Amino acid sequence: MSKNKNHLADQTSPYLLQHAENPVEWYPWCDEALQRAKDEKKPILLSIGYSACHWCHVMAHESFENEATAKIMNELYINIKIDREERPDIDKIYQTAQYLLTQRSGGWPLTMFLTPEDQMPFFGGTYFPDSPRHGLPSFKELLHHISDFYQNRHGEIITQNQSMHQALQSIYEPTFTKIDLSENILDICTEQLEQTFDAQHGGFGNAPKFPHPSNIERLLRYYAQNKIKLENKPRALHVAIYSLEKMAAGGIYDHIGGGFSRYSVDQYWMIPHFEKMLYDNGPLLALYAQAFSLNYSDQFRRTCKSTIEWLIREMQSPEGGYYSTLDADSEGVEGKYYVWEKSEVEDILTQEEYTIFAPHFGFDGAANFEGSYHLHTFKSEEEICLAQSIDSKKFNDLLDSAKQKLFNIREKRIRPGRDEKILTSWNALMIRGMAIAGRAFNNSDYIASADQALNFIRDTMWQKQRLFATYKDGKAHLDAYLDDYAYLLDALLEMLQARWNTDDLNWACDIADVILEQFEDTSTGGFYFTANDHEQLIQRPKTLSDDSTPSGNGIAALALVRLGYLLAEPKYLDAATRTLEFSAQAISQSPIGHTSLLHAFEEQLHPPQIIILCGVEEPLNQWYEACNHGYAPQRMVFAINENEKNLPLAIAEKKYKSSSSEGVTAYVCSGTQCDAPIETFKELQEILTETSVQSPIH
Repeated sequence: MSKNKNHLADQTSPYLLQHAENPVEWYPWCDEALQRAKDEKKPILLSIGYSACHWCHVMAHESFENEATAKIMNELYINIKIDREERPDIDKIYQTAQYLLTQRSGGWPLTMFLTPEDQMPFFGGTYFPDSPRHGLPSFKELLHHISDFYQNRHGEIITQNQSMHQALQSIYEPTFTKIDLSENILDICTEQLEQTFDAQHGGFGNAPKFPHPSNIERLLRYYAQNKIKLENKPRALHVAIYSLEKMAAGGIYDHIGGGFSRYSVDQYWMIPHFEKMLYDNGPLLALYAQAFSLNYSDQFRRTCKSTIEWLIREMQSPEGGYYSTLDADSEGVEGKYYVWEKSEVEDILTQEEYTIFAPHFGFDGAANFEGSYHLHTFKSEEEICLAQSIDSKKFNDLLDSAKQKLFNIREKRIRPGRDEKILTSWNALMIRGMAIAGRAFNNSDYIASADQALNFIRDTMWQKQRLFATYKDGKAHLDAYLDDYAYLLDALLEMLQARWNTDDLNWACDIADVILEQFEDTSTGGFYFTANDHEQLIQRPKTLSDDSTPSGNGIAALALVRLGYLLAEPKYLDAATRTLEFSAQAISQSPIGHTSLLHAFEEQLHPPQIIILCGVEEPLNQWYEACNHGYAPQRMVFAINENEKNLPLAIAEKKYKSSSSEGVTAYVCSGTQCDAPIETFKELQEILTETSVQSPIH
């Protein structure tokens, strides 16, 4: 096999193609591989990773590119390689199984050993080294040991597999116990988040520290809903805003090129794991734009602007969709693209620029990353302006000039690898973020970028009234998952607020109908991760909690509540209610693990305010901008030109040519109740004042 491509050569996943020249006889997950394992009675070695994964690269270089190791793998196992970004259905199952087997959290690379007859896991782990270290055996030793165990103790494996199947079933098909959630679960969740808050450095818990955008959004939404009660004690607001400030000031944020890395390896947000993931940056962009609408922070404005510039420059394909990830490594070294030598920066910048740059980013102290410097804010703008007797404008002019020079130099370096597959779910997260940012900053370029991605999804990934999950090199394939549909429905509702398009509303209804028809558990409520006609695996997950991305059940419930109220459609509202009823026990046991579902529960308790503006262009824009001023997470605003045709009945019956001299009519509804039409801008402003939120601490 060493001189020939294995069975991965015709795959579209960049991660799988990275292994196409391995001496290991890799298969993708396919019927041929599964049947061969049964026929030859060999266990399956399942390896799951993704292209930007640092330790995946390490294990590949140490073991999968090694002829001797590959020979053992090929003799003893049927070897299957999976891109977890293309097959999250398989990854979810075996990550859970790995935890059940080892009582340790999973991750990537995931290494699992499966019985051939039923693909049940009987041993697993993550990274295994090529020689014994870190308390782990060498991978070669492990391969022999597992094979011997499989051949000689098969009866024990069968017994264990039965227990594993029952355990997975209890997790993914939990017994439904009806309980009633009360509104105080929102208070409990906020209290729990406040208790885990790192008061010194922001964020939650200790290292490694992840951004957890859903948790921060929960705090912002909680403050908005309870602003009167919290007016004198805005603790939830402080936790959210302070965390966002510290992240944007930290090394997890790319101060030169924009965008956020996946997480920080320390509690200070200083040194990141350098890979950049689309699925992190979409929710974080939305969050910073929402926070900007609350406090109009210049830091948040710059963070959004720089992140969007990075996204359009480096992550948007010529076809319109957004690419998936950037590697942590370049030239085989993690972080090499991003870090600096002090002498290098001194040579690039003028003395005046360096005088403010050095204390701001710690170049006047010790190196912070393996003998080099990674940008992290050590001294604030205010401290430096005071110490050097300069004003804010001078500081920012010098800092911007310095950053631009370093950016120009960095552009000449060898770049980290880019995974250029386009995933429906991750694109939807970013489309939502761009739509929210476009409204917050009144920037049509942001919305245009989101429209390009949305049109790509519609034209390429939406075929025969169903979605595909992934695309690369002209090929869209793999049946989409719940997250693809739920995130896209949510993104469409945000895009409709950014600019009206009746076709998008109709598409949103089509998406919602597929969710109900293909994913809903009609017996107990909630949605499965895979469709009814999806490939049958050892388990059909129905996941409720947020992980690195928001819960598909939570986003589906929230979007269905919003679409149901917008169109006065009970079937969407009823499905959301059944989902929340099914999820109630899980939410009550761990509120902070289910914040996306809590967003939906909050909007079930307090239905969103829906404002439909109908009129002629110029005054319509003025009214629309007024409605988008401030932070109002439970307000939806749709501006529809009075000449728009083919509107759904629920909206068309509210639309007519305004008889007022101002040329616009506003219809304001909350839940199933609508107020009398508003025909003066002054009256509209009075309504908005009651429901918009501004921060009392900024």
